[in-house]
Amino acid sequence: MAAVFNTNGTNPWLDKGDNAWQMTAATFVGMQSVPGLMVFYGGIVKKKWAINSAFMAFYAFAAVLICWVCWGYGMAFGDQAAPFLGKPSAINTLTIMGQLSQSIIPTSNTLSAFPNSSMVYFQFVFAAISLILIAGAFLGRMNFAAWMLFVPLWLTLSYAPVCFSIWGGGWLWQKGILDYAGGYVIHLSAGTAAYVGAWCIGPRLQQDREDFEPNNVPLMLVGAGMLWLGWNGFNGGSSFNASAISGVAVLNTNVCTAASLLTWLFLDVIFFKKPSIIGACQGMITGLVAITPGAGFVDGWAAIVMGVLAGVIPWISMNVVAKTTLFSHIDDTLGVFHTHAVAGLLGGLLTGVFATPAGCAAFALTIPGGGIAGNWNQLATQVYGALFVIAVNLVMTPLILFGIGLIVPLRMSDDDLLVGDAACHGEDAYAFYHDGSKEIDISRTVAPPQVVFRPSSFDILG
Repeated sequence: MAAVFNTNGTNPWLDKGDNAWQMTAATFVGMQSVPGLMVFYGGIVKKKWAINSAFMAFYAFAAVLICWVCWGYGMAFGDQAAPFLGKPSAINTLTIMGQLSQSIIPTSNTLSAFPNSSMVYFQFVFAAISLILIAGAFLGRMNFAAWMLFVPLWLTLSYAPVCFSIWGGGWLWQKGILDYAGGYVIHLSAGTAAYVGAWCIGPRLQQDREDFEPNNVPLMLVGAGMLWLGWNGFNGGSSFNASAISGVAVLNTNVCTAASLLTWLFLDVIFFKKPSIIGACQGMITGLVAITPGAGFVDGWAAIVMGVLAGVIPWISMNVVAKTTLFSHIDDTLGVFHTHAVAGLLGGLLTGVFATPAGCAAFALTIPGGGIAGNWNQLATQVYGALFVIAVNLVMTPLILFGIGLIVPLRMSDDDLLVGDAACHGEDAYAFYHDGSKEIDISRTVAPPQVVFRPSSFDILG
């Protein structure tokens, strides 16, 4: 049973090192979103969408936090109300004694060495980035008012049930599913919702689909770099202690990411004859996503294999399958389905193959590894989990958007789509006007400026 905080200062369960690492890791993950994905989105889109794209991420980060502490954390990690859902509660999130008390690590059903407040915030940044990833598929046309409604609804009706089922003690956790840091809970879920949502909302203007060149590639790279290094907190913090397994997770994460980036880059050179920086970023993301469900469970050599496959299969998905008639009509702006759903599914299945008994034991699990350890039943469990995550999002996302569509339009008007940020927010991303001020319409001034010629000193001297 979790210990209650002792106000006299004697709390033997509290490990300052573990708590410091947990808060640091949470901050790393939070910075992946704010400002990481904000500047990544702001740089990778057309100039007219830079503010709107960054603002969708900024808003989601704030909205998710309030929903999370009021009811979301209880639904995802609280006492069981159903096989796939916890009871909404704010006891551990909004009361001082609840925040101070020892937290429970739900994925292993063990006690942590840090308080509930650290756990609540750590899990919040995971929930927030899930919504922000979904936004990547909606950029360039979603009505901001519809997005404001979508964020709390999807968090409540889709993210929380999936999270509780896999991490919070629900039915998939009881079956022994392996998802170290969110390959299914976050990436497969967000990627599926993004693709279905993009279909529900409708496409961008045709001219934007044909011409959507990034407005600031260096800014995009800043965001990509924050994503990569921030993932050290994403996977390294999911051990819930400053232990050897957190180091394993960080190393495997970076090895897999590098392998995936290089594989994607080589494929671009082979088939498109040029190395693409945007392609390299996509390969980086697929590597990060693929290793996430198995970061602390697999060997280093397996991380390389997973990285190579993460560079190949999503590349084929994005550059071959997505261009077929069946899929090309769905406008997934940044290819979130390919980089997150496909890569997350791939990583989850490969975790069922490459998970080691030692890695599982280090995470306080009794699961005897995956297929390479003789436990091929684990792969079947991973398949069940993937089907559940996909099914939840195939059902809930359209229902949520349909309900929102009864209140406000899901898509901006074509007139607003032609203008972009100025129509949505009354602001422009860049002030390309002389010294930064907008040009003045001289015809509307009282009198035009007059030029006065004064004699120079040379004229006076004759």
